[in-house]
Amino acid sequence: MYKNSLIKDSDYKAWLSDLKELIAQGEGLHVEFKTSFNHEAIVSLCAFANAEGGMLLIGVSNDGNVVGIKEGKESIAVWINEVKNKTEPSIVPDADVRLCNGKTIVVLSIKEFPVKPISLQGRCYKRIKNSNHLLSVSEISDVYLQSMQYSWDAYPYPQAVANDLNWEKVSAFIAKVNAIGRFRLPNEPQEALTKLRMLKNGVPTNAAMILFSKENLLYNVHIGRFKTPSFIIADKMLNGNLYDVVEEAMQTIIGHLNFAFEITGKTTQRTEIPEYPLDAIREVLLNTLIHRDYKSSTDVQIKIFDQKITFFNPGGLYGDITEAELRTDEYRASTRNKQIAEAFYLTHDIEKYGSGFIRVRQAIADYPTMVFDFRGLGDGFVSEFRYTQQKTDMGKVVPVGESKLQGANNATASIKYADEIVELIKANPKITAVQMSNNLSISLISLKRIISQLQKNKIIERKGARKTGEWIFLN
Repeated sequence: MYKNSLIKDSDYKAWLSDLKELIAQGEGLHVEFKTSFNHEAIVSLCAFANAEGGMLLIGVSNDGNVVGIKEGKESIAVWINEVKNKTEPSIVPDADVRLCNGKTIVVLSIKEFPVKPISLQGRCYKRIKNSNHLLSVSEISDVYLQSMQYSWDAYPYPQAVANDLNWEKVSAFIAKVNAIGRFRLPNEPQEALTKLRMLKNGVPTNAAMILFSKENLLYNVHIGRFKTPSFIIADKMLNGNLYDVVEEAMQTIIGHLNFAFEITGKTTQRTEIPEYPLDAIREVLLNTLIHRDYKSSTDVQIKIFDQKITFFNPGGLYGDITEAELRTDEYRASTRNKQIAEAFYLTHDIEKYGSGFIRVRQAIADYPTMVFDFRGLGDGFVSEFRYTQQKTDMGKVVPVGESKLQGANNATASIKYADEIVELIKANPKITAVQMSNNLSISLISLKRIISQLQKNKIIERKGARKTGEWIFLN
């Protein structure tokens, strides 16, 4: 018996001790019934071996009726030999002949195989719930990498060399990692990536290229602002180094969100209340980009509606985790891209042990009607935030149709700041965003949002390079 299976030998013995109870429970993840031995019986054994192991009861109909068999030991030996000859690598099930309700049944049991996937005449199957699932090419690759404890992003990037990496980006990464203190990296960039196994004999891994490549690898992220599913108000496509994409995507999303203000304290200090909790948005964005299937040609898609944001990630759930388990606070996480996840862990952008969705649920707790949901969609995965009512201050909610977070306080504040921004630009066309933020005592995020609106309305324009350019007042 293979010892790495999630099913222990004692479990089989307990089940076999009371076949009537086992049959009464019906077919499931670890049990299937067949009235006779045939090709589909081998499919089930193959699927069990590629999952957590299981038991095939021959002589029992799908509805749990014990019909029995008449085959002798010679026939059972032929069955086992057929399973062995038709599977690659070969699997050999254990066979038990049992009496139930006065009739003979044969129990073929197989443990989880340590090196997966097992194929049956060129096809691979996996047990999911109470049925056998034919694996796609991508799923076969994932199952193999998992069983070998490898990940795709740890393999060398085809035809890449060390000079393909942006070493300034790598140096910035090293500085951030060392400042965080979770791990100490050498200051020399190539030595640091070698230590992280992202550089092997001078060849960057897939992860190193996705994180730090000089050239754009065209792993695109589409962000759209929708009025209806078919009416697009704005659309932006991002690509490049993954760390840069995360920050740019976050700023793009924030630029499409509404904000309310709460006036607190004797100094009339403003507290900004975003339409969605930004920590939760960032957590799902990171999850989408870090755990996407980079072997897929499909792009990440983020859609922003009036009362909903959806994140589509090419690549379904990885490993054996289920949607039901993800809805609990005790799920066991699996990582599709181990090196990429490790990098974001070292920069303190994520926690290593898969607590992201738990933190999302905690973050939306202060938003009374907000729902965080997710589901598999084809070969991908969709995460979604939606709400029916929204905050306008820290203690109240209002129907979205009445305010949409664009009440008098918000509109007045935005107009006031817009006027003040224009005056600052008129006085000093070379003023920076940071200087304006400090002068007005508002966050840089809010300032950039208002500037973006002024640019869209053709009130101001930016000319020249980011550091040496200047603002121009158009009206």
